[in-house]
Amino acid sequence: MDKSYIFAVSDVHGSDEQLEALLEYWNPEEEQLVILGDLCDRGPDAQAVFRRAKQLKEEYGAICLRGNHEDMLMKFLDDPADNVAHYYRNGGEITLESFLGDAVSSSTPQELAEALKDQYPWLIDYLDNLELTYEWGKYFFVHAGMDLTLDDWRESTVRDKIWIRKGFLDVLNETEKTFVFGHTPTMKLRTDGQPDLWVSEDHKIGIDGGAVYGGQLNGVKLSQAGIEATYQA
Repeated sequence: MDKSYIFAVSDVHGSDEQLEALLEYWNPEEEQLVILGDLCDRGPDAQAVFRRAKQLKEEYGAICLRGNHEDMLMKFLDDPADNVAHYYRNGGEITLESFLGDAVSSSTPQELAEALKDQYPWLIDYLDNLELTYEWGKYFFVHAGMDLTLDDWRESTVRDKIWIRKGFLDVLNETEKTFVFGHTPTMKLRTDGQPDLWVSEDHKIGIDGGAVYGGQLNGVKLSQAGIEATYQA
């Protein structure tokens, strides 16, 4: 807890211009940057977003978490033949195109995976070093959520942390933590259908504004006292 505030963002999905605009509100001197995952897929500029996140991590100590889309990319790279269909169904082809261009349409999944690993070793290193969660005082940051049906919610699986909805969103949070998460667009959580933050009475804060679906990229400034400010791009 070296810094007084957190600045959190999630689910960029290749929207690098929006991320650049949102980060204009971030004060790196006072605010620890936490990126909750899903930097790639569905949007056009995944390579630019990954490069920016890498720079932010190296230069400013940004905390970068693994989302389900980074996980799908990692699984594709590990076993392309078995995972390509699932990855492409979830918008992965446009991510590969941002790195490999026209080769995507004329290469096998194995060739694409090998090309990505050969040409972009920094990306592999970035993916391999992603955290799953981050704690800061009363706050618990995670991409999708935690299994609140468990006797000990901290025993949630890796899959839960990056994919969960049922068992987290619909279960009362009786922990001492405030969960800050992305993954589920807030338009689906808010009764008014707007892409602004979703804040529940049981201390859950959803920040995925569905930018890639025509919503917005949300940023939130947090202190131990609560939400200090929200920003949109």
